[in-house]
Amino acid sequence: MRVRDKELATDEPCRLYLVTPPRIDLDAFAESLASALDGGDVACVQLRLKDSGDDAIRRAAERLAPIVRAHDAVFLINDRPDLAAETGADGVHIGQADADYGAARTALGAGAIIGVTCHDSRHLAMVAAEQGADYVAFGAFFPTATKTPKAHAAPELVRWWSETFVVPSVAIGGITISNCSKIVRAGADLLAVVSAVWDHPDGPAAAVAGFNAAIGEAGTASERAI
Repeated sequence: MRVRDKELATDEPCRLYLVTPPRIDLDAFAESLASALDGGDVACVQLRLKDSGDDAIRRAAERLAPIVRAHDAVFLINDRPDLAAETGADGVHIGQADADYGAARTALGAGAIIGVTCHDSRHLAMVAAEQGADYVAFGAFFPTATKTPKAHAAPELVRWWSETFVVPSVAIGGITISNCSKIVRAGADLLAVVSAVWDHPDGPAAAVAGFNAAIGEAGTASERAI
């Protein structure tokens, strides 16, 4: 899947999808984000500021999008197709209780990425894919303190999806360097992570490097098993 000459999902076993913390100090976080992206391959960064006003989201997008694009990654905004369109983001991620897919596509156009939260539902994922979603997001796979999950997904869901559909899947919810291998081996295209990167004791760059190493090892193990 390509948007504005960028790739979100590739033929690689899996890639990282970073989600910002719900609250950030913009200056400090800009440095943390650049450090994280210097740490290794990242496909996408989602700006997710649930409790912030529109102006704060606009300022964050203006500051962070160039950093993301300088590292050849995709910049998405959570929930708000209107602000994604206004700020020139590469797309939007919408939840089941957020913007309507059709309205989001109208606002952003055919070239933008629109991802949809599908929790643990095969039905919701199939509907999203049929509508034209660029990826479907499943989770939570593990306990998480970032948000209260509305569903708990199993690796078998990702395996079924990857064997049946070509639309990429994003796995989210409590994913860490130590537990991500089973999700990678199940066939997830992207791993969405929050605290496992931003709260890593050795810093975000070390976290991204660790995730990339774990993804590579899991992918190699999967190849050996075939």
